[in-house]
Amino acid sequence: MKLGLYGINFGPCVDPEASARVARAAEAAGFDSVWTAEHVVLPHPQTPDSPIPAQTPLLDPAVALAYVAAHTHSIRLATGIIILPQRNPLVLAKEMASLDVVSGGRLIFGVGTGYLRAEFDALGSSFDDRGARMDECIEAIRVMWTAEKPEYRGRFFSFGDLDAQPRPVQKPQPPIVIGGLSAPALRRAARHGNGWYGFALDHAGTEAAVAGLRAAEREVERRSVLGRLEISVTPAAPLDTDAVARFAELGVDRLVVIGMGGSADELIAFVERTAEAVLRS
Repeated sequence: MKLGLYGINFGPCVDPEASARVARAAEAAGFDSVWTAEHVVLPHPQTPDSPIPAQTPLLDPAVALAYVAAHTHSIRLATGIIILPQRNPLVLAKEMASLDVVSGGRLIFGVGTGYLRAEFDALGSSFDDRGARMDECIEAIRVMWTAEKPEYRGRFFSFGDLDAQPRPVQKPQPPIVIGGLSAPALRRAARHGNGWYGFALDHAGTEAAVAGLRAAEREVERRSVLGRLEISVTPAAPLDTDAVARFAELGVDRLVVIGMGGSADELIAFVERTAEAVLRS
């Protein structure tokens, strides 16, 4: 079982020194990755569908992970997730390729469709066609990362006769992890993803999602170059040995735990306890 730490860009880790300390502790404890959250803007006052108050500090994923990269050696750097339909794919491809380069090839590119209409409206992004836009973004980013002569013609994005260097260090590309529980999200992961990410799931929810993914893999065309679909889950409850074993039985490859603690010292203690329970049990 791989182990990831969620929250390297918020809470105590908004402080750069704290994020570096926590990331180094996670690396030393055997965690394979640290993960960011993303919301560019949030409704104020908070609405029922908004996960956190708008005043909650939340560092930009690329900036936070680039800083962590400079203070670690081997731990992987995951966006968990970037709300892809809100982004320009060429700009984001450049940002993420740059992150992969400065980190020596440690990027895990996690993306999702998003669900807050107010956030899309504020950013001037269409909410109703966000699924279709996301599909094109994934395709366009993959082209920018891998094609000798990048060219893409789609409904929302169209380009050719251009290039952008440097390309990512990882070949053929950094792994793309697609989040979401809806049927379209599961099919998208099966078609486009190197991995899938489910957030705040118990064992029953994970079992249902994995079954949905397996069904989607039978329905869609999946390129062999993508390899086996890696499954990452953030558990809804604290872990013990039995809970970890059950997730493993369900086919989960990585547990991405939410960091618990109000300070860097508390987070580091949580990291060490979790590594002991999950990796050395």
